[in-house]
Amino acid sequence: MIPLTHYLILSGILFAIGIAGVIIRRDIIVIFMCLEMMLSAANISLAAFSRAQGTMGLPVYDPQVLTLFVVAIAAAEVAIGLALVIAFYKARRSVNTKDMTVLKD
Repeated sequence: MIPLTHYLILSGILFAIGIAGVIIRRDIIVIFMCLEMMLSAANISLAAFSRAQGTMGLPVYDPQVLTLFVVAIAAAEVAIGLALVIAFYKARRSVNTKDMTVLKD
């Protein structure tokens, strides 16, 4: 069985890559992908802790239910975010964050 530390290291690396992508990149689509990567890192941690806290090999299901809520929130975030990106692209013909300084016409 893989120890908990390996899952946490993987989760930390994914979260760090996501943070770096959000800070460094200027394309909105890439920023959304990095946010999703950060949410996936949190889900990996939740699932790993769920498995580690189990008794007699059975997982505790509370963190797994929370993971389902995180996935649902991520899906809603993507739907709303992409709708905003499409509306912004129609108005400005760009998806660069530097072009978003003025959001009103």
